[in-house]
Amino acid sequence: MEPKIETRPVRPEVQMKPVPKKGLKWKSVLTYTAFVGPALLFFLVIQIVPFLMGLYYSFTSWNGVSSAVEWVGFDNYIRIFTDDQVFFQSFMFTTKFMFAAVIISNVIGFGFALLLNAALKTKNILRTVFFLPNVIGGLLLGFIWQFIFVKGFASLGNLTDLSLFKMPWLGDEKTAFWGIVIVFAWQISGYMMVIYVAALQGVDTSLLEAAKIDGASNWTLLTRIIVPLILPAFTICFFLTISMAFKIFDLNISLTGGGPFNSTQSVAINIYQEAFQNNRYGLGTAKSILFFVIVAVFTTVQVMITKRKEVQA
Repeated sequence: MEPKIETRPVRPEVQMKPVPKKGLKWKSVLTYTAFVGPALLFFLVIQIVPFLMGLYYSFTSWNGVSSAVEWVGFDNYIRIFTDDQVFFQSFMFTTKFMFAAVIISNVIGFGFALLLNAALKTKNILRTVFFLPNVIGGLLLGFIWQFIFVKGFASLGNLTDLSLFKMPWLGDEKTAFWGIVIVFAWQISGYMMVIYVAALQGVDTSLLEAAKIDGASNWTLLTRIIVPLILPAFTICFFLTISMAFKIFDLNISLTGGGPFNSTQSVAINIYQEAFQNNRYGLGTAKSILFFVIVAVFTTVQVMITKRKEVQA
């Protein structure tokens, strides 16, 4: 005989009670707050609040020391556009430096990446050597290269009698410009190389092998397959180098200090001198806000253009 199975109704106290939707909502909010809250708090305190304070001080004539803060409206911005030739001179230098530094840094970084993506026995050592300058601080790196330009090149010039080493690298406007570009590219190219190497390693080798079977040359492989596939890496590297070049400060101040005769003064140095040496904090913050807008426009346009190229590719 089959055993009888008794089925009894579940007691009311044992039945599952539905959880109210409001309880679930508040529980998820508390969970998100616990994870995101600390980071959001630090971001507000370190980034947003100082930015809003700087925006307020840009409309004042505060000297950065006294407790008296006088509201002057748009006078600081009007003064920048009508009576501050040094700022525009520093902006022109920074813009020219940005274009030269971005092109040279990315060309060198991409070249290193192509070289180290090949089957070289010493590629791990070379990656470390090429990336090492990026680890050195900007001020220390600037002072090292200042010694090289002033003392090292002079000694090489006396030994080899080459005019390249006898040039006043940091004492002339044109050579000082290229001296800063060389040091910046030497420092940052290894960092760009790491990004390009990571992108190249993600390229499907079967595509390259198929193209080689079809008779594609190395130049065709590079321009028609490799570069279109790693365009996201170019977007990142261009964005980083543009923002870094615009914000150059430590290398500039340690190599030339903005000289000779303010010909190599970056915008960051101009803002620093205005706010902390001339004690015109309101005017300095107005310049920094204006500079922030300009850099944001440049980087946004660059990202939009390169992103469009990615879609087309």
